[in-house]
Amino acid sequence: MVRNPMNYHGVSRISLSPDLVDCIVFWSKNPAPLLPYLDQIAEKYPFYFQFTMNAYGTDIEPNLPAICERFDTFRYISEKYGKESIIWRYDPVMLTKQYSIDWHIRNFTYIADQLKGYTSSCVFSFVDIYDKVKNNLKAENVVQHTQNEINIIAREFSGIAHANAITLKTCAEEVDLDEYGIEHSCCVDPVLISKLVRCDISTKKDINQRQICGCVESIDIGQYNTCKHGCKYCYANYSQSSVQKCFAAHIATSPLLIGSIEPSDKITDRKIKSIKLSQISLF
Repeated sequence: MVRNPMNYHGVSRISLSPDLVDCIVFWSKNPAPLLPYLDQIAEKYPFYFQFTMNAYGTDIEPNLPAICERFDTFRYISEKYGKESIIWRYDPVMLTKQYSIDWHIRNFTYIADQLKGYTSSCVFSFVDIYDKVKNNLKAENVVQHTQNEINIIAREFSGIAHANAITLKTCAEEVDLDEYGIEHSCCVDPVLISKLVRCDISTKKDINQRQICGCVESIDIGQYNTCKHGCKYCYANYSQSSVQKCFAAHIATSPLLIGSIEPSDKITDRKIKSIKLSQISLF
């Protein structure tokens, strides 16, 4: 069961049958709590992780485990489920007096060296100053990138990624960085999904996303204001008081992530179907 973020009492009932769910995509900065359950998930569903690994300090990402612990989690997933099952995200790139271009180059180099051989891809993007996080970022003196700064970062990141056998891609960026060998990518990637499910799939762009987003249709079963990491740039967790209230309302046995079904809720069965076209192995 998933609440509509724009209509509290609108609830979708979504089947998790393996006959209908072709692939699961996890977004996380710290998937360690999920590790004990991955074998159980892998028995029924192909999956991959979008694993955000930055090196910002606790002023920006206050509640994450130490980066060495996150490296261990990343490597564990890669070694057990394959490096195609985990994508490194260096996201978002923010510029401040403390987090300068040189700082990003040093830390991107450091992380790439630690993850070499454990992933095939790195996706990065430049910070978007959404209304919901504008005050947070203003307080940190985050500035918009100039085109020259974007070019410098793209050129340097590209060289570092190439040296570590990592394909560098952008996410939802209008800027063309082809001259640096950087591809446009997406989070819900039909090419990767087809490889993981080992057959052709039929997909179309998700019309509910921004025009520059290349993701194919998917169903989001997450909820805003439920992450306790407290990252200053995150548009999905814009109120720490709401985060605390959500955690207090979590019921482990409920079909909802937060709270329970209420008498005035209108429940609608979400129409979904498999997008597999064949069971013929292609890879």
